[in-house]
Amino acid sequence: MARRSKKVDFLENLSAVTEQMQDKDQEANLRRERERGELSTLPLERIKDRESSTRTLNTEHVQSLKESIATLGLIEPLAVDREKVLLAGGHRLAAIALLLDTDPDTFEQHFPKSAIPVRVMPFSAANEPDRALQVEVAENEYRRDYTPAEVKKIAQRLINAGYKDAKGRPKKGEKVLMPALSTVVGKNRRTLQRYLHGDSKKSRTDVHLSLKKAKKSLESWQNQPGHNTPASQKLSKQLPEILSLIDAVIEENSSAK
Repeated sequence: MARRSKKVDFLENLSAVTEQMQDKDQEANLRRERERGELSTLPLERIKDRESSTRTLNTEHVQSLKESIATLGLIEPLAVDREKVLLAGGHRLAAIALLLDTDPDTFEQHFPKSAIPVRVMPFSAANEPDRALQVEVAENEYRRDYTPAEVKKIAQRLINAGYKDAKGRPKKGEKVLMPALSTVVGKNRRTLQRYLHGDSKKSRTDVHLSLKKAKKSLESWQNQPGHNTPASQKLSKQLPEILSLIDAVIEENSSAK
């Protein structure tokens, strides 16, 4: 009975801390959204290229993005500074320009009067180049994480537009779903297959990644000040043992691959 009581206490403490962590994650997400600037629109011709960029444009990626934007529109706005200089979204901007050149009617359908959705950051890249670089890195790091339901809806829109969810080598001229969907949502083929075809079982790799993510979150929580509640203090004492157990499971999971 004592062991059961201890386990119940542990789960209750872990649940309380998990809620606190989720609250802090929500606060961080809201703060990140505020830091990402004010949503607006700009005419395509008024968006200025940066004098230098950390990424070289990949023409195949630009073509894939152009096709997905032609079908879905621009899902994630570009980021510009207050002088209308592009900070993040070079491939998307090139894809939008390519769409205008190759299919102006579809361009006008998605961007009436050439109004391109942007996030306007409250600084000048010329005056604060380090901050401009931070925005570019953050835009890549904090790409929106689409839920399975959202991925299914996007996939269906692509299918309705003629993309094929087919196995094997595509026929000449055939538009293939998975590469296009991966370009849009930023997830690998294996994850997309699971989202689309209802495989609810997590693979060993998924479990491994989930455990590593949980460990990272717990370590981050451990290093934060303000563990003043009884539940937080109790869990804080138990955390080294919990992290050790997670490490053991990760090691077992890795050796079993």
